[in-house]
Amino acid sequence: MTEDLSFPRQYARTQRFSLGAPRSFSVSPDGSRVVFLRSRTGTDRANVLWVLDPATGREHPAADPAVLLGGAREELSAEERARRERSREGAAGVVAYAVDAAVELAAFTLSGRLFIAELRSGTARELDVPGPVADPRPSPDGRRIAYVADGALRVVEADGSGDRALAEPDGPGVTWGLAEFIAAEEMHRTRGFWWAPDGGSLLVARVDETPVRRWWIADPANPDREPAEVAYPAAGTPNAQVTLHLLGLDGSRADVGWDRGRHPYLAQVHWSEGHPPLLLAQSRDQRSQVYLTVDTTTGATRVLHTDEDAKWLDLFPGVPAWTPDGRLVRIGDEGGVRALTVDGRALTGPELHVRAVLDVTADDLLVSASAGPDAKDAETGETHVYRVHEGGVERLSEGAGWHSAVRSGAVTVLLSASLEHSGATVRVVRDGVRTATVASYAEAPVLASRARLMEAGARRIPCAVLLPTGYDAERDGPLPVLMDPYGGPHGQRVVAAHNSHLTSQWFADQGFAVVVADGRGTPHRSPDWEKAVRDDFAGATLDDQVEALHALAEHYPLDISRVGIRGWSYGGYLAALAVLRRPDVFHAGIAGAPVTDWRLYDTHYTERYLGHPDEQPEVYAHNSLVTDEGLSGAAEQARPLMIIHGLADDNVVAAHTLRLSSALLAAGRPHEVLPLSGVTHMTPQEQVAENLLLLQVDFLKRSLGM
Repeated sequence: MTEDLSFPRQYARTQRFSLGAPRSFSVSPDGSRVVFLRSRTGTDRANVLWVLDPATGREHPAADPAVLLGGAREELSAEERARRERSREGAAGVVAYAVDAAVELAAFTLSGRLFIAELRSGTARELDVPGPVADPRPSPDGRRIAYVADGALRVVEADGSGDRALAEPDGPGVTWGLAEFIAAEEMHRTRGFWWAPDGGSLLVARVDETPVRRWWIADPANPDREPAEVAYPAAGTPNAQVTLHLLGLDGSRADVGWDRGRHPYLAQVHWSEGHPPLLLAQSRDQRSQVYLTVDTTTGATRVLHTDEDAKWLDLFPGVPAWTPDGRLVRIGDEGGVRALTVDGRALTGPELHVRAVLDVTADDLLVSASAGPDAKDAETGETHVYRVHEGGVERLSEGAGWHSAVRSGAVTVLLSASLEHSGATVRVVRDGVRTATVASYAEAPVLASRARLMEAGARRIPCAVLLPTGYDAERDGPLPVLMDPYGGPHGQRVVAAHNSHLTSQWFADQGFAVVVADGRGTPHRSPDWEKAVRDDFAGATLDDQVEALHALAEHYPLDISRVGIRGWSYGGYLAALAVLRRPDVFHAGIAGAPVTDWRLYDTHYTERYLGHPDEQPEVYAHNSLVTDEGLSGAAEQARPLMIIHGLADDNVVAAHTLRLSSALLAAGRPHEVLPLSGVTHMTPQEQVAENLLLLQVDFLKRSLGM
C-alpha cells in the first residue's frame, strides 16, 4: 500500500479493513489457550488458525492453508459458496472452525476437504473422507468428527478411521445436518446438528426442500450456462419441512416430536452438559414460540415456557440456555424492556437493552447490552459487556465505544472499538487483569472518519453526521446532503466505531454533508422502537429519515434543496422509496440491491413484519415499490434514480430491480439501471466494489448540480 492509494481501492482490497483483523475467538476452559482466525496481512484473504498463550502472549499458527494445500488454489463447492453467502463471508482459507469441549482439537474445511488441528502441539492434518465436506464439528471429548457430505451426516474417528454415515438422504431435495435457507439467512442458525455432551449421540435436523418453490438464477453474460436452481421460500409460499432426530453412534434413532403444525420453525437448539436438550420453536407468524426439553430416550418433548407477542418475537444469540443448576435462561420483551430472565425472573431492568448472552456460569451471566429506555447519561451508538448476577449488574467494558466479548473460565477476550481509532483492540483478561493483547494486521485507512453521534428530532432518532475533512462553514457555506442509511430491521448503522463510518466520510470528502439516521425499526433502542414498523415499512422508516434531516438542518450547514439518498438491500429499498414517495424532500437516489416487491422476499423475514400476503394483500401493496400506490409520487416530480443489482444475487434476486424498472418505464419515469454480472448480494470483487463508489459519486454530483 502507498499513501497515494485511493480509499475506494483500499476499502475494496482490504474487504472493508476486515482482512488481517483477528476474529472468531475460542477460549479453553483451563485458560491456557485462546484460538482465533486472522490472515497474515491486511490484504491477504486467506485466514490462518492461530493459538495464543494468555500467560506469555506468544502466538503460533495451528493451521496454515498455504501449507496444508501445498500452495494449490482453494476450490469451493456450490454448497460452500452458498454457505458463505448466507454468512456474508468474503475471506478465504480457514473461514470457520469448531472445537471440542477442552479446546484441544479444531476441525475445519479447505477446498471441501476435512482437516483437524491439535491445538496444544500446533499441528494439523487432513482426514481422508468423502467430500465435499461441510460444517465439521468434533465431539465434546475430541474422539470423533461429525460432518456433512453429499447431504448425509457422517462421523469419522479423529485418527481418520471408521468413517461411516449415520443418516443419508432418502429422496431428492433431502439433506441431514444442514441449516435450511431461511434458518441460515434469517434465524442466524447456521448449523443442523448438535453433539450430545457425552459424545455418544447427536441431534440432527432433516431438511426436506421438496415443498419449496424453485427459482432459477441465470447468468445473462454467459448464455451458454444453465441457470442455477434455488429453492427459495418467498413470502406466502411453502417452507422446507424440518424435523429433528436423535441419532446414536450405536445405530439407534429416536424422532423428536413437537407440534410442528403450530410451531414449524426450528429456531434454536442448545445441549449442555448435565441437562436435556433445549429447543426453541416458532409459529410461522412468529407471534408465538415455545421452549422445549427433549427426552433423549424417546424423543418426546415437554413445554417449559411459551412466549406470545401481538407483533412478533425476536431471536437472540446465546439463548435459550441452561444455568449449571438447571434454570432456563432467555431474553424477553416485557413491559417495554428487553430483559435477561432466569426461570422467568428478570435480572435486568429498563436501564439495559440486552442484545445477547455471551456466557453462563454458576456465578454469573455475561451479556452484551446497549442503553435501555431508562438509562442515565447514555451515549448514542454504544454497546457494552456486562456481568449479571444475583447482586446486580456490573459493566466490564471500559471507555466509550462498541464492545463485545468471549469468555471461558477465568479468561475473557474483550473486543473494543471506538470513534477515535481505526479497527478494534483485542485484550485478553484473566480475573480482571489484562495478560495479553492480540495483534491486528489490518491496514490503517488512508482517511479518518470524523462522525459526530447525536439524537435528532422529537423522536430522538440516533444519527451520525459527517462533514468534509477541513470543512469551514463560513468559508464553504451550506453543503448538499447525502442521507446514507440502512434504516431497517437488524441494521444498526449509528455505532461508536471508527471504521463503521469510513465510507460515509469518503462521501463527505467529495463535498457532501452525510447523515446516517437509525429510525424506527432499527435495532437496539427498545422493543417498541423496533416494532413500530409492523405493517408499515413505507411509513415509519421513511418518515424518520425526513424528521432527522430537518432536525439536523437546524444545527448543521445542510442545503436541504439538494438532498440525495443511497443505500443497499433494505437501504436500497428506502432510497428508492424516498425519491418515489417524497420527491419534495429527496432530489436523487441510489438504490443498491433493493427489495421492491415484498412478495419476492423470504418467508421468515417478510411475514414477521408484514404478515402473510394472502391475509394482508393491502399491506404488501402499501409497502411495495411496483404497485400503483408504490409509484404514486413518481409522476408528480421525477427525481434521478440509479438502481444497482448483482445478477447472481440469490437473496434479493435481480427480479426486484427488473420489475421496478419496468414499472418506472410504464409510468414514464426516467431512471438508470446498473447490472452487475456475476455479483451476488455482496460485492467482494475488488474492481466492482471500488468502481461502484466512484460511479455513485458521479451520479450524485450530476443529479444534484454539483
